[in-house]
Amino acid sequence: MRYVNFYLCAVIAILVIACENPEEIVPEEVKFPGVDAELKEYFQRFEDEAATRGINVDLAAIGITGVILEIDETHVLGRCSFPRAQPNRVTVDQTFWNRGSDLFREFVVFHELGHCFLLRSHLEDQLPNGACSSIMRSGNGTCLDNYSSRTRNFYVDELFESKPRFVVNR
Repeated sequence: MRYVNFYLCAVIAILVIACENPEEIVPEEVKFPGVDAELKEYFQRFEDEAATRGINVDLAAIGITGVILEIDETHVLGRCSFPRAQPNRVTVDQTFWNRGSDLFREFVVFHELGHCFLLRSHLEDQLPNGACSSIMRSGNGTCLDNYSSRTRNFYVDELFESKPRFVVNR
């Protein structure tokens, strides 16, 4: 009878371990397939920021990829490719990436994911102080960039205001 209890406990322990939440055990390199290693942190931040606003985002499930490459266009720091060339691919300029601060890298990646995931267009509106009203500004308008650690939450809130595609509200 003692052996039966031992085997029963062993089986239960194996089942408990095998039934862990799969999100907790997904290796980092598998989490965002097709995304350059340096971009993965920013993709994760995007998902985390959406989650804090009650939006469930899974960029990998939609197939959004990301690369850091030279972009040969003047004043273009990033790009979201839509279905014709490279579907749902975020490209960030290598020269910018090498020089950009963590916060400005986040700004560019969030802006491009705003196009690729949220399907947001550019918005050139200004706040009364002349600052851009959105992270989705094109850079061709007259508004002044104001994305900083102090204003970050304002801009990220605004980014997620529109209803994203392929999301499940909690």
